[in-house]
Amino acid sequence: MEEMKPMSLNEIRQTGLRALSHELGTVKMIRFLQQFNLGEGDYSIQRHQWFKNQSLEKLIEKLLVQRQNKDK
Repeated sequence: MEEMKPMSLNEIRQTGLRALSHELGTVKMIRFLQQFNLGEGDYSIQRHQWFKNQSLEKLIEKLLVQRQNKDK
């Protein structure tokens, strides 16, 4: 059995990229990685700012109206 040595996050990242590149090729590896977007900002803070003046009931009502319109 191969002994496992501790790896830094950078080493793990580099090993993972090499494995992806080996299995998928460069172009498909890039397409695969483009699926994962960490985004920006703090969603929790933004969510509170977006909905601060609306009650849960009002948000649910809006959601139900959107779903009904989508089904038409």
